Amino acid sequence: MNMVKDKIGSAPKKKKIASLDKRKARVGWFFVLPFIIGFLFIYLPIIFNSIKFSFNHIIIQTSGGYKLEFVGFQNYSDAFLVDAGFKDTLLAGLGQLVVDIPAIVLFSLFIALILNQKILGRAAFRAIFFIPVILTTGLISSIDASNNDLLNHMTNGSIDTGAGAAGTGILSAASLEGLFKNMVVGGEFVETIVGIVNGIYDIVNRCGVQMLIFLAGLQSISPSIYESCQIDGASGWETFWKVTFPMISPIILVNVVYTIIDAFTSASNQVMTYISKVYDSPNNGNVMSSAMSWTYFLIVIAIIAAAAGIISSVVFYQRRD
Repeated sequence: MNMVKDKIGSAPKKKKIASLDKRKARVGWFFVLPFIIGFLFIYLPIIFNSIKFSFNHIIIQTSGGYKLEFVGFQNYSDAFLVDAGFKDTLLAGLGQLVVDIPAIVLFSLFIALILNQKILGRAAFRAIFFIPVILTTGLISSIDASNNDLLNHMTNGSIDTGAGAAGTGILSAASLEGLFKNMVVGGEFVETIVGIVNGIYDIVNRCGVQMLIFLAGLQSISPSIYESCQIDGASGWETFWKVTFPMISPIILVNVVYTIIDAFTSASNQVMTYISKVYDSPNNGNVMSSAMSWTYFLIVIAIIAAAAGIISSVVFYQRRD
């Protein structure tokens, strides 16, 4: 009899739980509904037209208006075979991002590990490292870009020519020759190191969001795990590689994907700048830029899929059961 009562008493609870889950699901759909509506009625038609234009040429009518002439993949082939600037810019941009993306992720992880320690003024230091993210967005970013253009014009024009323009970086390849003269190091490696050092300002500006994500992941690790490591006599190095790194490996995957998307879609990205320049050019520049944009999009998707596939193979997911 008691078992029967328990079963009868537990049935309404299951019904309540099910209805609660349904209510949560409805609330979730309510919050994403504006995005779904905007995507279906605003973004999706634009995407469709962009794909359609990339396979056509635009012919301006003498009576006004235009018509589309289907040319297949000609715009895509012309982007690589006719317009040599796009291929060179694309390869240069990909090469730069191969260096920038690991540097940004590693630097943000390093800063997050430091700011996760119990130090005086920890909240202030976190705010200081996030300030560049605010300063490089919106109106402030436009003002900064205008000032940089003015400074470059003055440096290359009336104030300094030659040596001054070459000395704007922190390091130069010549300054590292003495350091590597006794080592078998190629010139490309030296130039890569110089590029990373001279790009520290840009890297710091672009690692604020990743740093906060890493901090959230580090703070989600239970302190009892670190206490167990201390009791077992594990060193800080061993604790990092055996506990911290596996526990934040999903966060590393998230930050790598975010950094790739952010780097490839940044307003300062040279490929994006080149595509915008082609769009403003005459002779079907708009359809050519559409073909370049979709080519660039597919390359970005392939890189994200490759990076996610490689990192996912070593990601550790903690079991909750």
